[in-house]
Amino acid sequence: MASNNNGAPTAENAAPAINVLAQYAKDLSFENPNAPRSLAPRTSAPNIEIKVNVNARKVGETDFEVELAIEGQAKDGEQLIFRVDLTYGGVFRVINIPEEQIHPVVMIECPRLLFPFARQIVADSVRNGGFPPLMIDPVDFAALYRARAEEAEGTA
Repeated sequence: MASNNNGAPTAENAAPAINVLAQYAKDLSFENPNAPRSLAPRTSAPNIEIKVNVNARKVGETDFEVELAIEGQAKDGEQLIFRVDLTYGGVFRVINIPEEQIHPVVMIECPRLLFPFARQIVADSVRNGGFPPLMIDPVDFAALYRARAEEAEGTA
């Protein structure tokens, strides 16, 4: 490995890295529009829908803001029981990664690092709303990335 005068590795030979510079809840909403009726015991399980989306933008030479958007709702027939929306963000420094690999790294690995924290916020919000915690199943961000890429190719 090449090094500079003080013995530190040079940028060309340094290992690839993703550094988390910040994490934050950018937007959080919980709605329980039919309380207290919605808190009554149920005879059947509610229909729960979860949507996950990832967006990213460059905020510096090597820095990216990544937003993980999670929308969840529970319904009993057509009646909304609760709705939760979270946009959880992070700023990541991506260094020593080849240019052609930066986009997949930012769109797959960065949200993978954010997900456990976002999942906990959603679970706590739903629990604090009077319901059992909503524990979202792990998300395959690589499959989500591939699906978005195929969708983009189909519209191009």
